[in-house]
Amino acid sequence: MKRPIGLAALTVLELPHEALVSVAAQAGYSHVGLRLIPVAGQPHQHPLDVAALEERLADTGVRVLDVEVFRLSAETKVADYEKILSVSKRLGASELLVHGADADEARLIDNFGQLCDLAARYGLNANLEPMPWVEISSIAKAGRIVSLVAKRNAAVLVDAIHFFRAGDRFEELKGLKLNYAQLCDARLERPADMQEIIRQARSDRLFPGEGGLDLKGLLGALPAGIPISLEIPVAKKIEPLERARRALAATNAILNVGEVA
Repeated sequence: MKRPIGLAALTVLELPHEALVSVAAQAGYSHVGLRLIPVAGQPHQHPLDVAALEERLADTGVRVLDVEVFRLSAETKVADYEKILSVSKRLGASELLVHGADADEARLIDNFGQLCDLAARYGLNANLEPMPWVEISSIAKAGRIVSLVAKRNAAVLVDAIHFFRAGDRFEELKGLKLNYAQLCDARLERPADMQEIIRQARSDRLFPGEGGLDLKGLLGALPAGIPISLEIPVAKKIEPLERARRALAATNAILNVGEVA
């Protein structure tokens, strides 16, 4: 059985949603990740034509793995996300990517629980992704929130660059609910400056095998066959289709021996 591999929006962020699906199909991906809620301050906020996107998905056979970015901050009103949840279900997604950016843990837990409950009505999982520059910055913190929320559709999302930049350990993944993971490579050295950590994460990652992260170790610590989303924004000037192809080829080269991607 082939491992599902998705092309994340950030890898080819300049592409409109339908073009992302077409590039994923041409490059050989089974899935895509859609950024339907833009990240503040980042470029390329594409209009959403749900009918056109549905048609492109049907024409190519590519499926939607996850939808992002559901940011939980002090200002979040979870009910505001319902329209996108409905669209996510319509497009066939199964996963939501969630960021915990609220210093008030009680409010964060409440909002995450509300999001899980709302997502469950649409058959969606809510995956909390730790990042070094937000309040939920590590696997341990994400696992704690997921445990306290105690919802069946709540899970932790591992992104390789954030995992290693936070100093997370493989043993911390044991016992966590993990629905999928994001993969990339990066320079081994952890930048001392948080702004440089953010810059690399958003625009200067490396294809698997080009950097110094222990990706084989990480893959070995994750559930066997777990879907992978390739989130690899690179600094090199490479055309989107070639970028997607190189990301997939590099990933295939490091997958476990005997696994077919």
